[in-house]
Amino acid sequence: MKRKIYQTLVELTNGKKSSAILQRITKSKWSSKLIPSYIRTYKIDMNEVLKPHSFETLHDFFIRQLDRQYRPVVEGDDVVVSPVDAKIESIGSISTNGTFYVKEKSYTVSELLGNKDYASFYEDGVYVVFYLSPADYHRIHSPLNGHIKKQYVLGSKSYPVNQTGLTFGKSPISGNYRHVSHLICKNTKKCAVVNVGAMFVNSIQITNQARDWKKGDEIGHFTFGSTVVLLFEKNSFTFDDHIKPTTRVRVGEKIGSML
Repeated sequence: MKRKIYQTLVELTNGKKSSAILQRITKSKWSSKLIPSYIRTYKIDMNEVLKPHSFETLHDFFIRQLDRQYRPVVEGDDVVVSPVDAKIESIGSISTNGTFYVKEKSYTVSELLGNKDYASFYEDGVYVVFYLSPADYHRIHSPLNGHIKKQYVLGSKSYPVNQTGLTFGKSPISGNYRHVSHLICKNTKKCAVVNVGAMFVNSIQITNQARDWKKGDEIGHFTFGSTVVLLFEKNSFTFDDHIKPTTRVRVGEKIGSML
């Protein structure tokens, strides 16, 4: 019953009109007055923020940039780093039929990627899901050095990707608006970077149009909280031992190594 009520409420409130209203509010000049309370509520460290007094709207603050000295990128050709500041929501193996789990809810790679042929690349591989809260730094960086083979957008609507949304929502990871990038890595294996939109605002702005990604370079940003999913081909990648569900990671921090 809780699940049904939750899904109904989200369906009633999550539409183009509500998204447009929310965007108008956060991009209005008067929304800048909300920034000080937002900082206090989420205990945001302003010492890390680049140009901390330059935000004209709440939206500008959401997509704030950080001084890169606070997010050093671990070097090494085989090292893969976190693309975002986030909590590890889920991590594990992808089954032979392409199934993986988030909050005990099953998903398929083919649903996530919207393509059965692409999904077959990741069967028996591994995955990791990063959840960004509204307090987190919202820019996305490349987790590795690689060449983009394909990019595309899927979905038109977004549902919450917070704890409640992942538990009661209608498959938000694979159903939300999302931006997919397929890369060929230095070890010639395949990796997918899936940026998943959050409730109300389908804002995934890609700022890097290069076909070759360099580890640590910014590739885009979200508005509000959201999710990034990484998929790795079978026998291509291994996680570091400390990377587990609920672990907090930051951009540039090592999460594992290419094989």
